[in-house]
Amino acid sequence: MADRRPKIIGSSKGLREVLARAARVARTAVAVLIEGESGTGKELLAQHIHDLSPRAAGPLVTVNCAAIPKDLLESELFGHERGAFTGALAMKIGAFDRAHGGTLFLDEIGDMALDHQAKVLRAIQEGEIQRVGGNAPRKVDVRIVAATHRDLPARTAEGSFREDLYYRLAGYTLRLPPLRERGRDIVAIAKALLAREFPAKFLSRAAQALLLGYAWPGNVRELENVVRAAAIDARGRRISEKVVLAQPAFAGVAKPVTGPSAAARLTAVRAFLEQRGRIAAADVRATVHLQKAQAHRLLAAWERRGEIERRGAGRSTYYVAIRGAEAARAARRCG
Repeated sequence: MADRRPKIIGSSKGLREVLARAARVARTAVAVLIEGESGTGKELLAQHIHDLSPRAAGPLVTVNCAAIPKDLLESELFGHERGAFTGALAMKIGAFDRAHGGTLFLDEIGDMALDHQAKVLRAIQEGEIQRVGGNAPRKVDVRIVAATHRDLPARTAEGSFREDLYYRLAGYTLRLPPLRERGRDIVAIAKALLAREFPAKFLSRAAQALLLGYAWPGNVRELENVVRAAAIDARGRRISEKVVLAQPAFAGVAKPVTGPSAAARLTAVRAFLEQRGRIAAADVRATVHLQKAQAHRLLAAWERRGEIERRGAGRSTYYVAIRGAEAARAARRCG
């Protein structure tokens, strides 16, 4: 029996909503289009949909449409007969055939050439394929899940993607949020990687704050690369902020997520309050890369509003949220 738990790590609101919608559509036969930036986990979401579907006992076959050369993609999708072309020394069974009774995941469908798009459209519409070099059509029973980081409506408008294929694929659309929108999921993913690959090591609080404040243009793949490299570079069990900052990803770009906008700049600070109910000036400085005086002014402003309360003294000073969710909302308003 397939493992029905999602393999995507995290509990942020945006991710929970996507997983809930995925669970609903998984029970149907509707084609699913997954949109999202590279590295956000589209293949894991496709796996989750398959595992929750009535086809879970059948195969899940993945074809990366961007990774296979154009002249080989047709053979990869539909198969070929022996002697169909130079080098075809034996018959090949294509992905549609291999996915019979299960799910075919067409990753990066937005990069597929127009001539291949026409053949995929026919296979979906008619439920049959024809191998390269073959004469007889073959019936196939597959559920289609596709994914792309491209803007397919824009590509249909410019003529580089078939509109009829787009509407066939987009029976139900899911958008995976980028990592920068997922708050504390960033730390959860980092901790999961350490537990799996470097179980003796851990991230310092300042290092966690630094990870929360970075924009992660490469999403989960980039985060995992940074954490893995930092774990290797850390001389002891503790992975410090200094070790994380030394990674190439942070060379000259360790700055607020989207510049001076108060709402965007405080995304990571909100995550601290929502998760822990307390925050220190050092957390603010590391998270949104403010100067010491700026961080203290920001905290003082929240304190004047009555949203947080000062505890401790001197270097041990920290602040606690007074009204929980209301404090988080106040953080969104402050800047």
